[in-house]
Amino acid sequence: MTIFGTRFWRRNADGEPAGEEKRSDMSSATQESVMEALKTVQDPEIHKDIVTLGMVKDLAVSGGKVSLTVELTTPACPLKDQIQADVERALTPLGITEVALEFGAQVRGSKAGAGTTDLLPSVKNIVLVASGKGGVGKSTVAANLAVALKMHGASVGLLDADIYGPSVPILMGVREEPEKVEVEGGFKLAPPVAHGLPVMSIGFFLEPDQAVIWRGPMLGKALQQLMSDVQWGELDYLVVDMPPGTGDVQITFSQQLKCSGAVLVATPQDVALADVVRAKSMFDKVQIPIVGMVENMSYFVCDGCDKQHEIFSRGGAKRAADSFGVPFLGEIPMVSAIREWGDKGVPILAREPDSPTGQAFLEVAARLAGQLSIASEAADKAPGLKIVTS
Repeated sequence: MTIFGTRFWRRNADGEPAGEEKRSDMSSATQESVMEALKTVQDPEIHKDIVTLGMVKDLAVSGGKVSLTVELTTPACPLKDQIQADVERALTPLGITEVALEFGAQVRGSKAGAGTTDLLPSVKNIVLVASGKGGVGKSTVAANLAVALKMHGASVGLLDADIYGPSVPILMGVREEPEKVEVEGGFKLAPPVAHGLPVMSIGFFLEPDQAVIWRGPMLGKALQQLMSDVQWGELDYLVVDMPPGTGDVQITFSQQLKCSGAVLVATPQDVALADVVRAKSMFDKVQIPIVGMVENMSYFVCDGCDKQHEIFSRGGAKRAADSFGVPFLGEIPMVSAIREWGDKGVPILAREPDSPTGQAFLEVAARLAGQLSIASEAADKAPGLKIVTS
């Protein structure tokens, strides 16, 4: 469990912050009454109370003092402050004057889709980053989302499933061929690590100028090996950079893999959004939920005037998400630094985490993690879906 730190606060009988001279240990609160009060605190995304969700851990009550850990469903949760305020509000009427609150995280996962097998049982959430057409920056978004989830405190891997155009090795700055490692029953490939992430791509096995000329069955076999023959280890999230469109690779994933959901990447103009409609239709047919949409190249900020120029229009992906009834995860601006650092094998988030673009990726990743937590809770109620908790 990841611990994010301890929050302390003290209150007097009127609910106002109390100094040392105002402290009182005369509260008659018990563990039972505290737990009952905490049932009024809801997870802001799942909309169920934190007691029922099993998020309250290590509760200790002594007089007017309470200590507890709230185990979040993802370390990327953007709503810790709201949960803290709600816990404080719930406990104040009990006469609690001092609370020590720690945040931890135990990522929950779900596996959905029409596939009948689970090639990656040690991975809790498999997230497909897809697009209806090429040229929308899907691979860049996938690489930076993986880095962002890692920065939030999760264990993350990145799989390049774009067999015909593998670009993840360039974006992540890694070229070495994976090494074989001995495991029980044989050997597996140990993925290279780049920017703290295990990374796998067909590009590691190809010469720079070598084209992949394969039909469907060969594609399926290659994808299966990139998943089942790789020593991924225990992961909270495996981010998969899918090829554009709705071809053999997408069909193979739906048949061979249980996935948590897909993120659709689009640019704002109508011609790009028309292809997104087809991509969503394909995922609907194979029963892989859309957990969000991202608008890439949403605007350009001029160096000289700081004005946001909407080169490809703006807001189209948000309108499409609203029409689909799926979450809109956020906008990513068009900045030259994304291209410059990507060409050097450094995702912009790894280089400039505090920049507006870096913060945009972190916010999108946090919203994505929240949507995956919601999907996990929904899957918990659905028969036939696999829930992964450890």
